[in-house]
Amino acid sequence: MIRVALFADIHGKFLLPFKMVDHWQRQSGCKVDLIVQCGDMGAFADRTRLDKATLRHARTDADELGFLRQFTTPQPQIALFLQQLGLHMLCVRGNHEDHAFLDALEAPAARAGQCDFAIDCYGRIRVLRTGQLWEMRKAPTGHKETDRLSLVGIGRIGDTKGRSAPPYIQDYERQSLRQLARKARRAHFDALITHDQPLNAQDGQGSADVAWLLNELPFDWYFHGHTGQPFSQTTHANGITQSVKIKELEFGPDGQLPPGCMALLEKEGPVADGSSRLHTAPPDFLSGFTRHNWHWL
Repeated sequence: MIRVALFADIHGKFLLPFKMVDHWQRQSGCKVDLIVQCGDMGAFADRTRLDKATLRHARTDADELGFLRQFTTPQPQIALFLQQLGLHMLCVRGNHEDHAFLDALEAPAARAGQCDFAIDCYGRIRVLRTGQLWEMRKAPTGHKETDRLSLVGIGRIGDTKGRSAPPYIQDYERQSLRQLARKARRAHFDALITHDQPLNAQDGQGSADVAWLLNELPFDWYFHGHTGQPFSQTTHANGITQSVKIKELEFGPDGQLPPGCMALLEKEGPVADGSSRLHTAPPDFLSGFTRHNWHWL
């Protein structure tokens, strides 16, 4: 079995998903194989390039600068914890990122034909390039077939006004999506990971590119964040895909995490056949992490 922990909109709290997964593994006795994060990482490596929203929030919440403070220069205690945990976090870009920093790291990965690239000093956080296929294979126990997980990502957000600023999906990324759709016409994937929701014709919000890909290729699951809405799971209009809004990983006024901010996907077997299962972390687990204690857990 392959087990994936899913989060969204961590906004600098890079260490928190790792800590939550560590505690979940110890409490449940079940191993997680990968952390997936649905954008708005808050990957800012330079204080001078903070966007306005991040700068505003950072004045009252130091966690907004968690990447800069904890993941650009190695800290022995964090390095040891991540090494012992042995997990990677696979992310897509959101709109609140240092895109110049990410562009500089993505360019050599694209030239080398890599589907993802590392962004942190520990080599544990990787960004999935838009329109690229990412796969994980896990050796079976006994005589079972090899477990396989297939993911596709779309980073940034859509824009109906045609703007090309870094927070919005770029033309080269759209070209990658078109190439994927042509090459993988007969493929079936486990999950699409995005930051934005599909374009909503009623209010004009969302990404036309996400909506297009969901109608072009079959995915068992589709996960996103960004909207601020609660966790939800519905069947997409294509009649195939389970569409899941992951709740943002943000502490409320009471210092507690909201329901649906951590989900777990479990997949067995070599093909995407709709048999994978999803459940969310229970309230009694989430209540153990508060704004005031999580750094010390």
